Amino acid sequence: MTTVPRPAAELSADDARRIALRAQGFLGAPDRRAGVRGVLRGLGQVQLDTISVLARSHELIPYARLGAVGRTTVEDAYWTGSHAFEYWSHAACVLPVEEWPHFAFRRRAYRDRPHWGHELSAGAYDKVIDQLRAEGPRTATELGGAKNKGEWWDWSDAKIAVERALMYGEVVVVERRGWKRVYDLAERAIPQTLLHDDLDDTECVRRLVRQAGEALGVGTRADIADYHRLKGEQFDAVVEAAGLVPVTVAGWGKPAWADPAALASEPRGRHRTTLLSPFDSLIWERARTERIFGFTHRLEAYVPKQKRIHGYFAMPVLAGGRLVGRVDPAREGGTLVARQVTLDGPKAVPAVARALREAAEWVGCDAVRVERVDTPGLAKDLMAALG
Repeated sequence: MTTVPRPAAELSADDARRIALRAQGFLGAPDRRAGVRGVLRGLGQVQLDTISVLARSHELIPYARLGAVGRTTVEDAYWTGSHAFEYWSHAACVLPVEEWPHFAFRRRAYRDRPHWGHELSAGAYDKVIDQLRAEGPRTATELGGAKNKGEWWDWSDAKIAVERALMYGEVVVVERRGWKRVYDLAERAIPQTLLHDDLDDTECVRRLVRQAGEALGVGTRADIADYHRLKGEQFDAVVEAAGLVPVTVAGWGKPAWADPAALASEPRGRHRTTLLSPFDSLIWERARTERIFGFTHRLEAYVPKQKRIHGYFAMPVLAGGRLVGRVDPAREGGTLVARQVTLDGPKAVPAVARALREAAEWVGCDAVRVERVDTPGLAKDLMAALG
């Protein structure tokens, strides 16, 4: 690990929490003129996931910051006008198109690595590229079928080829259609000024570490490296050149680094009250969430039902800069159903009620039904607050 220089600042735990909230777009007035694209640029990435309860995670993330922005508006912001592309960052993510050059190091690495046992028939790769060039954007199904007749990983030659081309950077995902990836040639989808692999690996990583530090505001080595799934050693090699400054945070017990701009002014402004996707970058890393908010959260969608504590897709509730409860939501026609609600005491009741009402309106529901409250004594209060 790198030797940590003398800290530039000593932060209280509350200082760090407010810095993180502002950096992630939850403290202060949102930039509505910049809209969804502004959120994407500020975060540097928005994670994609197959689960859809209220909405898919890439819709929930701008909603949490901007409020009830139209869901069509969200999709258009990502996928029209060559403003974004999909690639592997923290996971499968929507990325601002300006980040394309910074992932040259990852594209080069993919070209040099094994292909997980997916053998590709001779000529299949060139066939897919030629087909995209001649026919324009296509799904894997339209390119010849996504699967053979075996298990889900038994990809067809067309699917193997186009996914390999995606990792190499010759092909880009330009939208999701019915949750299927739509592929096009990078030469058409990425602006020519950005379509290059000119940056060496060190410079790519330096820029991503800087971007992650800005998006998090303050973080440990692991926090910042994990933002784009970098290795700790990669972080160590570039952190000084990236311009992040070492700080100490009371109670963290680990060295931390901050964006200098985040230290230049005191975080002030209005706090958002909202439901959070478990894949939101404010909370996606469990250790960081516990450190900043004193709140333990685990996505239980992949936990056997009988072992779940808070529910299939429990969404933390953010209010006043704190995580004050959880809601496991579902939809039944025009009703938003809170299958399970966890409240961090009586003071959480109005915030959770507000978050439920706003989410219901956003997804077109005209009623909210609460099925279970983990603290039974607060159930009546919550129902009263919901009106």
